[in-house]
Parts: sequence; C-alpha cells; structure tokens
Amino acid sequence: MTTAQYPVLPIAAGTLARVFAALLAPVVGSSKAVVRALRHRHDANVLARLDRRMLADIGLTRSDVQDAFSTPLWEDPTTLLSERAIERRMNRAVTRVTRTDAFRQPPTNRPARLTV
Repeated sequence: MTTAQYPVLPIAAGTLARVFAALLAPVVGSSKAVVRALRHRHDANVLARLDRRMLADIGLTRSDVQDAFSTPLWEDPTTLLSERAIERRMNRAVTRVTRTDAFRQPPTNRPARLTV
C-alpha cells in the first residue's frame, strides 16, 4: 500500500498569502479612499476659483463650496456639492411646473361680494 505524499510548503504558502491579503485589504481600501478624497478635493478647489455666475450655472453657490471644504480632509467634498446641485435642479423643475400652472384660468370660486 502506497501513501500519497503532498508537498506541505506550497499549500502553506497559499494559505499565508490569502491571510496576508485579507489583512492588507482594509488598509489598501482605506488608503484608496483617502487618495480619492484628496483628488476630489483638488477638483473642488477648481470649483472654488469659479465666479458666482459660473457656479450658478452648475447649480451651486459660494456657500455650498465653503460647506464642502468644512468637511474633514479625508472626506470627499464633491459628494456634498453634487447633492446640493441635484437638490437645486429638482427645485427648479418643481418651480417650472408651478409657474406654468399660473397661466391657467383663474378659479371662479370667489366670494359673492367680489363678483360684479
């Protein structure tokens, strides 16, 4: 009867490599997030140099940019800026709908003292 002999070193090395990768993954993920936040902060600096009219075209105000830079350094400032711009676009759409309603026939349910 023969017994199979398996090499122990390649199996142990693969296991150690998986353990090392599992321990290193959170560090790499968080460092990528910090690098991404710093890159986005640099992009937001470009927005900070725009004048008021150009920011308004995007849907932002100067205070939105200041609020974005008040976040900690490791947080992404562009998430706040994109949320504010989307919020303003949605409000503009609601305003347009109500403005078109203003041109319709006025209601006729006035009190009797106002009728002629």
